[in-house]
Amino acid sequence: MSVSATPQAPAKASFKFPFWAQIITGLVLGVLFGWLAKSQDISWLKTTLEQVGDTFVQLLKLAVAPLVFFAILVSITNLRKVNNAARLASRTLLWFMITSLIAVGIGLAIGLLTNPGAGTGLTPQDGKLPKKTGSWIDFLTGIVPTDVVTPFTELNVLQIVFMAAVAGIAALQLGAKAQPVLSLAESVLELLQKALWWVIRLAPIGTVGLIGTAIATYGWDLIGKYATFTADVYVGSALVMFGVYPLLLATVAKVSPVQFFKGAWPAIQLAFVSRSSVGTMPVTQKVTERLGVPKEYASFAVPFGATTKMDGCAAIYPALAAIFIAQIFDVQLGIKEYVLIAFVSVIGSAATAGLTGATVMLTLTLSTLGLPLEGVGLLMAIDPILDMMRTATNVAGQAVVPVIVSAREGILDKEAYGAASSSPLDERSAVAVAA
Repeated sequence: MSVSATPQAPAKASFKFPFWAQIITGLVLGVLFGWLAKSQDISWLKTTLEQVGDTFVQLLKLAVAPLVFFAILVSITNLRKVNNAARLASRTLLWFMITSLIAVGIGLAIGLLTNPGAGTGLTPQDGKLPKKTGSWIDFLTGIVPTDVVTPFTELNVLQIVFMAAVAGIAALQLGAKAQPVLSLAESVLELLQKALWWVIRLAPIGTVGLIGTAIATYGWDLIGKYATFTADVYVGSALVMFGVYPLLLATVAKVSPVQFFKGAWPAIQLAFVSRSSVGTMPVTQKVTERLGVPKEYASFAVPFGATTKMDGCAAIYPALAAIFIAQIFDVQLGIKEYVLIAFVSVIGSAATAGLTGATVMLTLTLSTLGLPLEGVGLLMAIDPILDMMRTATNVAGQAVVPVIVSAREGILDKEAYGAASSSPLDERSAVAVAA
């Protein structure tokens, strides 16, 4: 007796709505709803948009502290699996510094050419002291926490990075004895990243709330006052992201810049929406690995970059903001001040710490230059709109540097680099459906 197999009906083709298209749709809807709330004075719509955006950002921040700790801890210990680990780490830091110098140079050049503080109608009386400030003393003394709990409850990312680095180096010194702790850390990190992926899937909805709130709150009139400054930040960031990075990829890494953006775009667009380098970190690491960077090296370079590599927030923005505030307060800047801005951008970028906004870094720059900290208050209203482009630039740089270093060291998988194109978010969804 023979048994014939029952023929299965062909699977129905399902409509695929790519993640990037979902983000674009969210942007369009956010602008539309924000415009309606502002122009028609619809208070309930504005409140709803604000709550949706705040909830999305809060969900991202919820995972920040443990994610940073375990990511840095695991990334440092993963270096033991990489040949020439010390060389890779030093080259990574070197390229972080080189690209930051280029970025701050572009920011200064644009600021000097456009005079963003002229003709705005703003006066020193319009400014106010920020709630959070930064100085070199605060920066240096604030690295070491007073206890192990406060950095997590107050979300002091710099102190969390310090504790994670100490724990990671200690684990390397202990060797096999630390393996149970490392296994637990790797499991917790995977759990956190899994949970964060769920939050990231909500990004299109969060986009509607965040963009809608920005338009409904500030409108186009306020943006008009800061038109030159806003344009400077976007143009400067675009020059770095689409000019400097592609040039370095083509000449130094000798790889296709177009192919890089095909692979890295999911992380860049999420950074634009979420305004958080740390929140975007799992996606950044995923796309970096898909671009052919070895996993062991990427798991070090990306978390390290997410907390220290800030070409948008810590280079372009403070350079332009310093010029803007100096012009409002009628303070003359010279060569010495411009050199100090470059120094702060390269050395103090860790103060930004991958979180939404760059207030601490800006106050650090202003205090170093002796400019009034009240100038920060002039920029707070427009900050969310600026922060989107700044963070996208940050994340692009956090993926570019590992690719450059890997290519220079001969460990970049060129075949994987050439094949990277689809979104890892879409790819994960397809795998889940297939399963």
